[in-house]
Amino acid sequence: MADGAPIPGSYWGEPEAGIIGTTVYVRGDTPVHSMLHEACHLIVLPPERRAAVHTDATDSVAEEDATCYLQIVLADALPGVGSARLMADMDAWGYTYRLGSTRAWFEQDAEDARQWLLERGLLPRLPLAATPAPH
Repeated sequence: MADGAPIPGSYWGEPEAGIIGTTVYVRGDTPVHSMLHEACHLIVLPPERRAAVHTDATDSVAEEDATCYLQIVLADALPGVGSARLMADMDAWGYTYRLGSTRAWFEQDAEDARQWLLERGLLPRLPLAATPAPH
């Protein structure tokens, strides 16, 4: 979206990303974690549900957790972003986890989210020793 333009489908309001159908809406001032989060919702949603999405992309805690986990993993593929920055941005924005930080959740309490993604073929099945550690 152009700078200053309304962001359609934004659950939290501007400048947060919006989602309608299979389109994620962002502006130049949209936080990367917000854009990546909505894009990951589209990845984790079954194809038959994607077209019906409008503003609120999930109906389950498991799906939301999987989305959060995947956005952290994929952040390493974005030049200049990486998982460490993304997790710090998530904390600064206000994501909350019972262990106190996004990093603690990802490293110590997110096995159910990882398993959810593995069961659906959305993460590679790597031997534990080969699993990349977050930076």
